[in-house]
Order: sequence, then structure tokens, then C-alpha cells
Amino acid sequence: MKSRFLLLLLASASLLLAIVGPQLFSWSSPAADLVVKNAQIYTVDESLPLADSMAVRNGRILRIGSYSSIQMMRVNLRGINSKDEFVKRVKEAVRNAKQGSWILGGGWNNDLWGGELPLASWIDDITPYNPVFVSRMDGHITLANSVALKLGGITKSSEDPNGGTIMRTTRGEPTGLLIDSARELIFSLIPEVSVEERREALHRASNHALMRGVTTVVDVGRYFPGASVKDSWEDFSDVYLWADLSGKMMIRVCLFFPLETWSRLRDLINKVGQAMSQWIYLGGLKAFADGSLGSRSALFYEPYVDEPHNHGLLVGDYESLHNLTLASDRVGLQVAIHAIGDRANDLILDMYESVILENGVRDRRFRIEHAQHLAPGTPARFNNLGIFASVQPEHLLFDADSVNKKLGIDRAEKGSYLFQSLLRSNVELAFGSDWPVVDVNPLGGIMTAMKRIPPGWDTAWAPSESISLNDSLKAYTLSAARACFLDSDLGSLTPGKLADFVVLSIYTWDEFVAEGSASIYATYVGGVQAYP
Repeated sequence: MKSRFLLLLLASASLLLAIVGPQLFSWSSPAADLVVKNAQIYTVDESLPLADSMAVRNGRILRIGSYSSIQMMRVNLRGINSKDEFVKRVKEAVRNAKQGSWILGGGWNNDLWGGELPLASWIDDITPYNPVFVSRMDGHITLANSVALKLGGITKSSEDPNGGTIMRTTRGEPTGLLIDSARELIFSLIPEVSVEERREALHRASNHALMRGVTTVVDVGRYFPGASVKDSWEDFSDVYLWADLSGKMMIRVCLFFPLETWSRLRDLINKVGQAMSQWIYLGGLKAFADGSLGSRSALFYEPYVDEPHNHGLLVGDYESLHNLTLASDRVGLQVAIHAIGDRANDLILDMYESVILENGVRDRRFRIEHAQHLAPGTPARFNNLGIFASVQPEHLLFDADSVNKKLGIDRAEKGSYLFQSLLRSNVELAFGSDWPVVDVNPLGGIMTAMKRIPPGWDTAWAPSESISLNDSLKAYTLSAARACFLDSDLGSLTPGKLADFVVLSIYTWDEFVAEGSASIYATYVGGVQAYP
């Protein structure tokens, strides 16, 4: 019986997919280290879309054609669907913790139990001696218990910080929920994670990514509104450089750093170049415009339907964001800005347009991260300005059941996850996962972008925004590589590029579409098997 497998390559939080029957052979190419034949290879290379054989030498594709990317050790609240289970998980964590130690973690999604937000009062009785700080799955809202609130000096009289909100009862008492930059009031008190723990987290995360067929990731660091900018740079030196020099890197990484540190990144790139090694690329700079839909802090023109006085929030100073982007772009650095709400996206497009006019036209590849909810006409603006839409298909699976009540049916269906509208406007889509908000699962993301069917649904959500298999594959591969200026090395199976690819458990894409899934059989990095 003939073996049936599919080969897939991931570049820069993207995935180069090729279908292969992985039979290794000795091809008539000089000194090939690895040769695959009798395959169906999807190359994402327009000059040769399909091939049946590939030869690899010294980690790069020699010939292709015809044979003739944590911490995972904290309280896990992901997927729970009731208050009782939430409390139970925290209680178990306390039972296994020392008195006085922090209970950290999260991943909770209140939409799974009807939308009610958790309160400190849920867990205060079971955590009298341990501060608790557990984040929602999107990382923009965190629950702190009363012990943690006391340590942070958060009381009824505390003022909201710029770019954040301390949620309160009708009597003005803190509920325990902290949105965006308000999280820093507590976060700064949490003991530093040790270097050893962070290095172990890189190892675990790399193995997890390889298991999912990911060979290159974009890492924007431990950075969020209000947080210290030093964490990303400490991880760069203490973890990534250490792993590279020690020969312990397993996946390629493209690193983005806080926008405020643009001059430090410029100096480093001037000294060592953008490709520090075959494993580490210095990408660009990241900043935030607004919060998230789940925490109701994404910035919209119209208010949230269930909170008529809330339009969301701008998490930083717009003028400062503009000036930092202008300075970064002036020295040739790439900028990526988080924007989820329709107003936030338009504000960032306005800012990008202003910077382009002032600094002149060039290949800068500005990015908007998420581009989740857009106003009419906004997709065309992405194209006119040459802005990459860096989006995450699997987010829509978690929003579908709750977005109608937050935005209303009409706004939700006409303005959310506009993949097809962006493509029709000739915008380059770069797909990714936003892990750990959503698990690393490129194959699942491809299917979601095609089908748009959330769990428990029989029909698609806004089916007119579904995209084709080929468009979805390109978004996870070549476009994602282009969004990081890595397309000369990654993004397609093309002679001269790095031989990063994945073998899947199917033989044709028709099989994948019909079955709705596939398994990772093996992952190769530089032509060397890295998983299993």
C-alpha cells in the first residue's frame, strides 16, 4: 500500500505547504544532502507552482522540479466554560503553591460561560495568602485577587492610568479586573522569571512549534501596553543569543522590539546586520494602538452595543506614537502596530500615510497587526498605502459567538475579519497565530480562513469573506515571509532558499479539504529533520 503524506514549510509565523510522498532518493544533483521524489510539492513559487522532486544541499534548496515558534508551567484556564471550573482551577493551583507565592497564568475566555467577567470575590476566599494575577486569553485584561490589589495599592481612590482601566463596581470599588496598561500596576510587582526558566520556555515552545509544522516565528517579546521595554531586550541577550551561541536554537525567529527602543535596534542592526545568524533575524518595532474586543478596549467609531458609553480606548499617546514611527522609519526600520477596532485601524493608517508623505516612498512594508474590524473603505486604504495586514484567522473562532452582542449583527458581519475584502483590494495578507492567545495551528488557520465555521456552528460566519485554499496557503507562507523581509530566504520552495518544510499525513490538498484536517508527519529545518 502506497504511503500518503503531505509536505509543508513554514516561514516567519507562516507556513510553506507542499504535498509530498516523502521518498528519499539519490537524485542526479551534485552532493545533495537530502532528496525527495514522487511528491506533490506546493512551492508557493509562481514560476513553478507544483513539483514532484526536491534536492537539498547545505540547508538550502538546490533543485526543485520534476524527477525527469513560554511559559507552559502555570495555572491553565484555557477552554473552561463555567465559574465553578474557574474557581476549581485556581484552588488547585493554590493547593500546590507555597503560601505567599504568586498564582500566575490564565487563558480564560468569559464568552465561553455566557460573558460574565470574573471578579476578585470569586477567588478571594480560597486565596487569602497568595496574590493571584491571571489573564484573559487575549492578554489585554487580567484578574487580580484582593491580595494582589492590596500589594499594588489599588483602592477606590486610585486613578486609571493612561491607556488603561481599573474596572469598578457601581460603588467605585475595584472588581479585580485591570485592562491594558492598568495591568502594569500589578505586573511590576511580580518576581522576575529566572533566566533558566526562560531558556527552558524557549526549548518547550520550539518543540511545540515544530510539532505543529512551524519552522520560523515572529516574536514580539514580553511587551504590552504599560509594560517595561527591557523585557524583550533581556530575552534577546539572555535567551536567544545564549541559545544561538550554544547551538540550542531549533527554529528560526524574527524579533520585533518595543517602538520606544528604535535607536537601540538601529545601532544593533548597523553593527551586526539584520540576519545575525541562520536562526535569528532582527525584524523591526512593535507598538499598540488599542486593546482587544474581548476586554472591550478595542477602539471603535460606534460604542459597544452592550456598553453604550464605551468606545474602547487608545492605549498610548497618538502624537508620541506618530513621532516614534516617523523617527524609526527615517532610519529604515520596519514598524508593526497592533490595531483591532475600526477607528484604531483608521488612525494608524492616517499616521502611516503621514509618515510616508514626510519620509518619501520606499519599500518599508509597514504592518498592522490584527486589522480585525474595519470600516467601509478601509481595505482599499491598506492597498493604496502598501500596508501589510497581519491577521490571525483562528481568532474569529473565539469571537463569533460574542461579537454580535458586542457590536451588533450588522457591524459584526460587515466589518469583521475581512479576508476576502482585503484580497479584493489587492492587500497582502500575512497569516499567523498570535500564540499563546491562540494555539499554534497553521493547518487549522488555513481551514478556518476557507470555511469560517466556528465550533458548534452548522454554517459559516460571513461566508462572503471566506478565501480560497491557494490564497490561505500563500498568506501563511510567501506573504508572511514578505511581511518580515524574509522572502529571499523563506516563503516558497525555490532553489537557493532555505529548505524548511513539513511532511503531512495526506497526499493531496483535495484530501485536506475533504477531511478538514491533517497531521504533521515530520518537520525539517535546513533540510534536517527536527520533528519528531
